[in-house]
Amino acid sequence: MRIAIIGSGGREHSICQKIYESKKVEKIYCIPGNGGSSQIAENIKINIKNFDEISNFLKNNKIDLTIVGPEEPLVDGIVDYLNDKQIKVFGPDKFCSQLEGSKIFTKKICEIENIPTAKFKILNNIEDSKKYLKNQLYPLVVKADGLAAGKGVYICENFSDAEKAVDEIFEGKFGTAKDLLVEEFLSGEEMSFFILYDNYSFKVFNTAQDHKRVFEGDIGKNTGGMGAYCPSRLRDSELEEKIINKIIKPTLGYLKKQRGTYIGFLYAGLMIKDNEPYLIEYNVRMGDPECQTILPILENDFVDVLNNCMEGKLAKIKLNWKNKKSVCVVLASKGYPDKFEKGIIIENLQDIKISNDQYIFHAGTEIRDNNFYSSGGRVLNIVSLDENFKSARKKSIDLIKKINWKNGHFRKDIGYKVIDN
Repeated sequence: MRIAIIGSGGREHSICQKIYESKKVEKIYCIPGNGGSSQIAENIKINIKNFDEISNFLKNNKIDLTIVGPEEPLVDGIVDYLNDKQIKVFGPDKFCSQLEGSKIFTKKICEIENIPTAKFKILNNIEDSKKYLKNQLYPLVVKADGLAAGKGVYICENFSDAEKAVDEIFEGKFGTAKDLLVEEFLSGEEMSFFILYDNYSFKVFNTAQDHKRVFEGDIGKNTGGMGAYCPSRLRDSELEEKIINKIIKPTLGYLKKQRGTYIGFLYAGLMIKDNEPYLIEYNVRMGDPECQTILPILENDFVDVLNNCMEGKLAKIKLNWKNKKSVCVVLASKGYPDKFEKGIIIENLQDIKISNDQYIFHAGTEIRDNNFYSSGGRVLNIVSLDENFKSARKKSIDLIKKINWKNGHFRKDIGYKVIDN
């Protein structure tokens, strides 16, 4: 098979690696890819917003399957566009992608289908928002409605915090904002719950826990994710049954009633309180960096899984998982998620030797003159598998120390809730 992957982050490099391990693959293209993917695939420099150019490339190069990694092209309708051109593409259609593209769209489904979620209020201008927020109990959460690369969520401790959030959202920090969402603050523990869906049946595709805050102890600004571990410590059969029956099935049922077509990953961001699940948000693709922790423990041939999903035959296969724990530690540029320098050489990267059950997934790198340079905020994802979380994390941190990139920073406490220090 000839496969193309759209995207340039750590998620896409991990997908590329898993596909590279399949014997069914003749050629992999990454559009546009990164320094890491260039070692196992051919990077093609096309802007992922340019659907025409992507379509022409896929047709001219006889691509058998295209996988869309990031959310933006999905929300913008790339699946509908490519399907209209008779190009096989893995991902949900534009209607279903509103689950991530609009938090308000998802909240309205929660109302219609009685899905457990935080109480909420939709507001559409600065004046009404501040008036409403002045009389609320804190903490509460203020969210930008559209895509915000994981950064459009404000946990507000007081009115001053909420006022700042309202100003930034309506002043366009995350793009044009017609509405914002105010939610009650749910206390509990977060869980990332993934399914794979072929528009007829679904399979649970493991669980994970992401660490969004930039500094240790979960303090500082939200980022795209500073690390993750898999599986979540909260997963058990009773909780899983509640998640499926109260959240997943009602959502998929609603999309079916509306005649949406959903082929791909669905990622439910949940808050678990007293062993009861509440939906925080949906993402319509694999998480990043959760994907980097989940795919390495999948035992199946990933291409076989994808083909069955595309053909509506997911019910016929069984997913098998390694009996191991997985920890991903993100090495980010100093200053991220605020200002940071790009184009900084990562000198030791080529010489690093990794053991079995270890991976270095590139997120923000490019290769020039046989050297790797940083090209983004999150630069490398260091993933280790082991019998327990503590040793897996230690292996990842030891590897980061060997890389010894002076312009990087990372959290040493990824997985602290499941690791006894």
